[in-house]
Formats: sequence, structure tokens, C-alpha cells
Amino acid sequence: MGFEVGFAVFLLGLLLFLLVIGLEIAWAIGIVATVGLIWYVDQPLSQIAETSWGSLNSFTLTAMPLFIFMGSILGNSGVNERLFNAIDKWVGHLPGGLANSVIAGNAVFGAMCGSTMAATATFGKIAYPEMERRQYAPKYGLGSIAAGTVLAPLIPPSIILILYGAWQGESIVDLLAAGVIPGLVLTTLLLAVAMIWDLIDPSVTPEKVNYSWAERFKALFEVTPFVLLIAGVLGAIFLGIMTATEAACLGAFLSLVLTLAYRQLTFEVLQTSLLGTLKVTSFSLFIMAMSTLVSHVFNSAGIIPMIKDTVLALDMGKNSILVLFFLMYLFLGMFFDSWSMLFLTFPFVMPIIIGLGIDPVWWGIVYVLAGEQSTITPPFGLTLFVLRGVIPWQPMGTVVKGALPYFLAIYSTIVLLFLFPQMALWLPSILGG
Repeated sequence: MGFEVGFAVFLLGLLLFLLVIGLEIAWAIGIVATVGLIWYVDQPLSQIAETSWGSLNSFTLTAMPLFIFMGSILGNSGVNERLFNAIDKWVGHLPGGLANSVIAGNAVFGAMCGSTMAATATFGKIAYPEMERRQYAPKYGLGSIAAGTVLAPLIPPSIILILYGAWQGESIVDLLAAGVIPGLVLTTLLLAVAMIWDLIDPSVTPEKVNYSWAERFKALFEVTPFVLLIAGVLGAIFLGIMTATEAACLGAFLSLVLTLAYRQLTFEVLQTSLLGTLKVTSFSLFIMAMSTLVSHVFNSAGIIPMIKDTVLALDMGKNSILVLFFLMYLFLGMFFDSWSMLFLTFPFVMPIIIGLGIDPVWWGIVYVLAGEQSTITPPFGLTLFVLRGVIPWQPMGTVVKGALPYFLAIYSTIVLLFLFPQMALWLPSILGG
């Protein structure tokens, strides 16, 4: 065991060093895996290609770039602004005003892109200038944007859940279905926080704007085709009409047709969407391949079985171990995004989860919440920095103060998932049955 511990400490120390000096996480993991493969596991370099190809040779994974492309096309064609304006006309007169529109808009936008960072940048650009123009309190507006983006990777089709399912061999349909009810619950709780905050302190919002029914139905009519597209794609998956990959292909094609029909499909939009899809896909799959390789190295050296046996032998109980994982992600999320944390930690975490008898589908939803809430946690939450980059004239402290009240909604959803696991597992069981 002494060799395994020394080996693990050395490689983890090397990984930390490479990350501290600024090397990208995929390259850092790959270097650590290669060092371990050659000098400790004593396997040929050809194992890098074999393991990487084995992790990426998946038909299921082709759904990811297609869904990313669908979201990029819809987003770059201007549907985000239409969506935001339409929702504002229906809920903007309620307590919370535009904060309601931001949160509800994120729930729908999540069904298009599934990316927290994309949602942060999008609503920072289209929602906050309008909030500022109407003289919303900066912390109130920025807080609703930061918290609302947590919905993007939870509402299907979630890119991170597709990656998780493909990597761990779990049903993509079950994982996407598992995110529906927790996503709706979290949306409701976030809206409740925004409304209660406004009722307690009316100074954070200006006088609400009332729209006529004619204006509301006109706005609803403008976004209905896009909403029907998203609903149709998800419905095809959940009803078993299509696989996730087939539905993603249909969604990507119809998004092109729809934006062309609205005369929004230009060469610039197409080029931006394709390049964005390429960047996100290559980045995530590179990390996935390197993480699979490092998992192979640690397994071959006996490190992962040793960690698993050590943790399971602790006299703690399942929930205590889950709380420790949650605290770990709370800390790591100050420095990494949820995708990086997934690939960095799951080679060690998943054997323990399976050993504890925890449903991997339920754990996938809990991880998304744990990973994403940490990205709005000060002092280094990545979503905070993205939002600060989009709106540089507001200080970081304002963003943090605005986001803090919404943690109540996020933590409440996590507690509900612990108390009522069927909140995530009921819909997959119905669809499976």
C-alpha cells in the first residue's frame, strides 16, 4: 500500500503543479496520465491511443455536438432576445419584474444550449442592460442572472448529463428525464426568492410595466415555433420515438430551417455557430479522453480500488460521505467549471458511489446541482467572473451580494433530492416502464 500511496501523492502533486502554472486542464491530466503510464504502470505509449479511442468511440456522444449546434443556431439568430421579451410581457408585471423573466428565460434557454457559461454570457448581454435602463438595483439584477444560469445544465437536453451518461455507460434518456422535475422545482424556488426579495425590499425594482393582451399574444406567437421545436425534440426522446442522437440531429436540422424561414440565417451566424460547436466539443472530448486515460493508470496501479476500499471502510454512513463530496465540489468549484470537475474527480468518485449502492442517475442530477452552485460561490466562482467580464462596470462584490439569497433555493432543491430521491427517479421509471 505504501507504493500506491506514494504514487498517488506524486501524480496528484504533479497535476496540481501543472494547473497552478497555468496549463490547461486537459493537457495537465494527459501529462500526468502519460508519466504514470510509462514510469509506474510500465505500459506502452500505444495504450494512450487505445484508451482514448475506446472512450470516444460512442454513437451516443454524437448527440452532444448536435445539441450544441442547435442551441448555437437558435441563440445566434436572436431567439434569446425574443424569448426574453416574450416572457417579460407575461410575468414582468409580477413581483420580481425582469428577474422573473431572466429566471424563466434561463429555464427555456437551458433546453436550447445546456451550458452555464453560455447562459451567463447571453443573459448578461441581453437582460442586464434592460434592467439597468429601468433602474433595477444592480445586485438584484446581477444576482438573478447568476443564479438563473444554474438551470441551464439541469433542464434537458443537458450537455454535461450527456457527457456523464456516455462516459459512465448510463442511459441518456434516463438522465435527461431525471433533470426535468428537479429543474422545474428549482425554477419555482428561484422565482419565489426573486418575488419575496422584491416584496420585502421594493426599492430593488422600479414600477412594473403592464402590457396589453394583444402585445402578450403577439410576443407569444413570435417564440412559439422555437418552443415547439424544443418540445418536439425532447418529446421524441422521452416518448421513445427517437434516440437522443437522432433527436439532436432533427433539432439541429429544424433549427436551420426555422432560422432560415425567419430570415435570420446568415453566413456569419452559421460560421459562428459551427466554430462555437467545434470549440466546445473538442475541449470537452479531449478532457474526457485524458480523464479516461488517467483513470486507467490509477486503476492499473491499484490506486482507485485502494481509495474506494478506504472510504467504504470508514464508519460514516452514506449521507455523510455524500456531504463530504458536496463540500469537495463546493471548494473545487471556486477554481474549475463543472465539466472539468466531472472529469477530474469521477474516476475516483464513481467507484465509491457504486460501492455505496447509490443510483448513478440520481447522483448525476445531484452532481449537476453541486457543481453548478459552486460556480457562483465567492471568491472564485467561474460564473461570477464570466458575468463580471460581460458587465465590467459593476464590482464583483455586487454580483456576489446579489447571488447569495438564491443559494436558499439551490440548497433546498438539493435537500429535497436527498429526502425524496424519486423527484429525480420517478420520470425515468415511468418512461422506462
